[in-house]
This record gives sequence, C-alpha cells and structure tokens, in this order.
Amino acid sequence: MNKKELSEEQAKIEYEKGCKEAEKLLENPDKLEELLQKLEKKLKIIPLVGNTFSIVPTLISLVRSYVKKEYTEIPLGSIVGIISALIYILSPIDLIPDGVPGIGYLDDTTVLLICLKAGAEDDIKEYQKWRDDNNKNI
Repeated sequence: MNKKELSEEQAKIEYEKGCKEAEKLLENPDKLEELLQKLEKKLKIIPLVGNTFSIVPTLISLVRSYVKKEYTEIPLGSIVGIISALIYILSPIDLIPDGVPGIGYLDDTTVLLICLKAGAEDDIKEYQKWRDDNNKNI
C-alpha cells in the first residue's frame, strides 16, 4: 500500500467518525452554528487550497439553510457527510497538522473529496442552483 492509499484510507476513517458526530450536531442547532462560526473564522486565516477547498463557504451556507429549513431538498446522508467534512477541517487534530508547509491541508482536502465522492457533489450543485435562483447569497 502506498502513502496515497494509506492517506485516503485514513481520511475515510476520519470522515466516517465525523458522520457520527455530525448526526449529533444536527440535533443541536446552537452547537452546529458554533462550529460553522469557528470554521468561518478559520477560513479567514488559511489559504483556500485549490478549487476543492474553495467550496467550503458554500457548504457552510448549505448547512445553515438546511438547519433553518430554508433548503431541505438534500438527503440526510449528504448533509451528515458535509458536516463531517466540516468538522474535520476545523479539527485541530489532523492526520497532517495544518501548519506543515505545503501539505498541511492535504488531509483536509482529501476528507472533503471523500465527502464529494460519497454523493454530496450533485446535491451541492443543486443547492447552488437553488441559491442562485432565489438570490440567497452567502
């Protein structure tokens, strides 16, 4: 097994652990909003790594719209997966510490890609279309 496979396997494990925590957060909108606010603060101080990571503000918006019941046309599994990825991105305990130059956000990006591959990508596109059609900008 090469390092890339090991990294993706570890990222899948982290993603799945995050799904359990995400389900609990969905039951507590105040804690979920706290997570989203912390994530927004983190985004102000970290680089948006490539196209994949630049979708994070949209994910934050989607979760808020879902919790407020403004947008509920997304499967529960996708919303749980998105929250899981956001939890990992915010977590100070990473497979690769964020401060490692050049690769510190590689694991965050990998977890985010796993979320997208798990089926959330099309759901996110639908949300973006809904948001554009309804002038619901971030």
